[in-house]
Amino acid sequence: MSEIIKIKKGLMIKLQGESNRTVSELNSLKYALKPTDFIGVFPKLNVKEGDKVKAGSPVFFDKYRDNIQFTSPVSGTVSEIKRGAKRVLLEIRIEADSTNDFVDFGAANPANIDGEAITEKLLQSGLWSCIRQRPYSVIADPTQSPKAIFISGFDNAPLAVDYDYVLHNKGEVFQTGLDALAKLTKGKLHLNLHANDTQTKVLLNSKNVEINLFKGKHPASLVGTQIAAIDPINKDEVVWTVNVQDVLTIGNLFLKGKYDTEKIISFGGSEVLKPHYYRAKAGVSIQDMVSNNVAKGNLRYISGNALTGTQIESTGYLGFYDNQISVIPEGDHSQFIGWIMPNLGKFSFYRSLFSWLMPKKSYRLDTNLNGGARAFVMTGQFEKVFPFDIYPMQLIKAIMSRDIDAMENLGIYEVAAEDFALIEFISTSKIDIQSVVAEGLEFLRKEMS
Repeated sequence: MSEIIKIKKGLMIKLQGESNRTVSELNSLKYALKPTDFIGVFPKLNVKEGDKVKAGSPVFFDKYRDNIQFTSPVSGTVSEIKRGAKRVLLEIRIEADSTNDFVDFGAANPANIDGEAITEKLLQSGLWSCIRQRPYSVIADPTQSPKAIFISGFDNAPLAVDYDYVLHNKGEVFQTGLDALAKLTKGKLHLNLHANDTQTKVLLNSKNVEINLFKGKHPASLVGTQIAAIDPINKDEVVWTVNVQDVLTIGNLFLKGKYDTEKIISFGGSEVLKPHYYRAKAGVSIQDMVSNNVAKGNLRYISGNALTGTQIESTGYLGFYDNQISVIPEGDHSQFIGWIMPNLGKFSFYRSLFSWLMPKKSYRLDTNLNGGARAFVMTGQFEKVFPFDIYPMQLIKAIMSRDIDAMENLGIYEVAAEDFALIEFISTSKIDIQSVVAEGLEFLRKEMS
């Protein structure tokens, strides 16, 4: 293990409703694949409504990279193909059956096959979509070789899943996934752990990896922060990233020959009556989670965490890359002269409120922006929560102006939209900064392709 890497910049946001370490089985009949989860993918359907599918059957593929397929998480029937404006494909909904049939991709020991065979098995099963690359935060190009692969073994975002708990008794599956990924790069496979909070031997005793230890506030757990601290990305370099639970899915593919997307999901937030974990398949409907387990009122349902997640309906579906559902109040109210009130129940990065005196207190926060759009001016505050060696304000303005040279010089290849979530949270401008960064990355990707 290397020396402990200390991330000194950041912010911990403690929300009420952290999940208890108990797991319920979620045997839903409703699932969906959402092409909108995959940046840069132009979906072409393999199925139509009424078609029967198995777990692992192709559902759609990328028009411009037809070897990248997206497969059904369960066996059942395609019940609905939902489209939006201009016939944009939004969801392929699948009603599960009781047979639980799988496509057999064949078990294999990663130690006995080469990287090319591993890549082919991941492409056929649809699991290649679990591997994302930087720059651009898109699905990795299977024809490229990354300089390194990064896995973050902890998550300190609000209400996040505890990977120590998730990986308990899953050492063989996790190690098999690591062994497969290690064959995909000539560089290092980095497994990044929290120096104090990591307890499980599954993580600490992992082999075929380089273990790096981190300390610090959020975003210390974001893979972008870890890449910047260990091996920053330069122009024309590529690194790949994989989520811990996706490593398990990859491990199961090689051990069982099956596309088994079962994962542990955190269902929490201040409006959840009994926050706890669920065991469920990818793309599951949250309707059964929500039923009789949320407070009354106007609520925001988020697939993912409250900083970077995606808003969904109470009958919506878990995002492909998400491991949690967060439920918080909608900010559908205003407070007269709120800026002058004591507001002891509110949280703020700034010392205009008293939350800085109570660092261990958890809060019931809503979605209220507490103001409208304002001038985007230099304050010097962004750098206090942004641990990259980058000028964030200047980069955001370069993105807004579509100045490619400035974007490159200011380090856009190192970042993804999620890296700016805390900046968006503390910004007084009320600008949707994550969307600005995502649009800038997509613009640059198209211009450079």
